[in-house]
Amino acid sequence: MTELVFQRHRRLRKTAGIRAMVKETYLHKEDLIYPIFVIDGENIKNPVASMPGVFQFSLDRLGEEIDEVASLGIPSVILFGLPAEKDAVGSQAYHDHGIVQKATRFIKERHPHLVVIADTCLCEFTDHGHCGVVDANERILNDPSLDLLAKTAISQAEAGADIIAPSNMMDGFVTAIRHGLDAAGFEDVPIMSYAVKYASAYYGPFREAADGAPKFGDRKTYQMDYSNRSEALREATSDIEEGADMLIVKPALAYLDIIRDVKNNFDAPIVAYNVSGEYAMVKAAAINGWINEKETVLETLTGMKRAGADIILTYHAKDVARWLEEK
Repeated sequence: MTELVFQRHRRLRKTAGIRAMVKETYLHKEDLIYPIFVIDGENIKNPVASMPGVFQFSLDRLGEEIDEVASLGIPSVILFGLPAEKDAVGSQAYHDHGIVQKATRFIKERHPHLVVIADTCLCEFTDHGHCGVVDANERILNDPSLDLLAKTAISQAEAGADIIAPSNMMDGFVTAIRHGLDAAGFEDVPIMSYAVKYASAYYGPFREAADGAPKFGDRKTYQMDYSNRSEALREATSDIEEGADMLIVKPALAYLDIIRDVKNNFDAPIVAYNVSGEYAMVKAAAINGWINEKETVLETLTGMKRAGADIILTYHAKDVARWLEEK
């Protein structure tokens, strides 16, 4: 009788101890960035209906959120602002006392060790909801927008932001912001570029949370076509050449191949943005009892790290930090 010859891969899955010994990919609290929405006003803690567990905080209520983040050992937050007033050029984005600037100062005074990342864009601050200057024909103007984005980044750095994260997808935005920061004496402030940002349906809940939906048209003339893969490398290449220190791929879940491509081609930290729609889908399914939320989230985020992400920006961060303590 011919002897069967085959590999017994199950030997390395036999016990929990052996599985832990050969585990290849780990998720740590240090990998996490937690997004926070700050809003002008007083005594505001508005729940975001499409994102259970996520709120808009006024400055006088922000302390309770920041204290919890710090107590959980989450090292980094990213701030998105909702101003009291909006205008055509998003002037509250670069005002010395804009909501993001005020929140940054508040956090750095309360928890100096927390890394504060400032999202650098105009869409939450413009009355038309686009990420740049718009002309009379509703065209988004690239080059005039760069000056305002650089002003925004400088203002955020002056307020104490540790990292500038430009998300606008204007051509040349990294160059403009790097030159602006350097000229203002902030040459040591890194840029975490939204280098690969697709025009995605997964952003819907965020637009409710940040009140940033465009009032006309869409963002397909400046955000990427989700059908394209090699375009991502062109975008990332230009950002690295212009001075980006870290590269974000957004969204993450349907773009794991892009995360891997970017990781394979660039020797820089890669950030996966686990966006609002991805969060909302998991939350909705968990609330209905259709999935195990903890196991689903941990599997999903581990998959992002396995794909090549060094850092994960996620609304699940607080829950993940608690779950990792339980393991």
